Amino acid sequence: MTEAEAPGSPVGRVLLVWDAPNMDMSLGSLLGARPTSAFRPRFDAVGRWLLELAGDDRVAEACVFTNVTQGSTEVVRPWVEALRNVGFAVFAKPKVTEDSDIDSDMLEHIELRHGEGELTQVVVASGDGRAFRAPLETLVRDGIDVMVIGFREYASFAQVSDLIDFRDLEDIDGVFREPLPRMTLDSLPDEGAWLQPFRTLRSLLEKR
Repeated sequence: MTEAEAPGSPVGRVLLVWDAPNMDMSLGSLLGARPTSAFRPRFDAVGRWLLELAGDDRVAEACVFTNVTQGSTEVVRPWVEALRNVGFAVFAKPKVTEDSDIDSDMLEHIELRHGEGELTQVVVASGDGRAFRAPLETLVRDGIDVMVIGFREYASFAQVSDLIDFRDLEDIDGVFREPLPRMTLDSLPDEGAWLQPFRTLRSLLEKR
């Protein structure tokens, strides 16, 4: 009897793929600044939530996909090691050109797990509808449950889809130490509110 056939062994797999560049960009845009430690997601909380989602009868697999730009290795290494220490696998790819993104790598890994025949649910952390909406809706039609987690301000593709479930990252217990200062045109108080610039005015003089 193989391990997969043994009584009580997990049957099925819940796969989380986390699009680090997209999630970082979305969070920075939401805050209007580089996130401080109080506003960075806690991956241990994400991991516990994923385990609860999988339950006792399914395997939970958590993967973070990221780019590494030249000269950033020493900054990125502690973060990567922290992820691996809480049970996340990390796919790291050098950012050699503007086209060196990780969307295709994420989709290839999802397809790999789907081809193995044990995949029952996919959770994608990304707001990139251009890359993910069509492939994820195809998975649903193939009988795979699909959920997108992210920020409601930047994941409209999942919220308008009739096939994909969506969950706001802040609604997952313990992911953020403090409430995110979310002020958008959809959540304005009656008295109005200031929306701070994303960049300084002087940045207009900088060469791009």
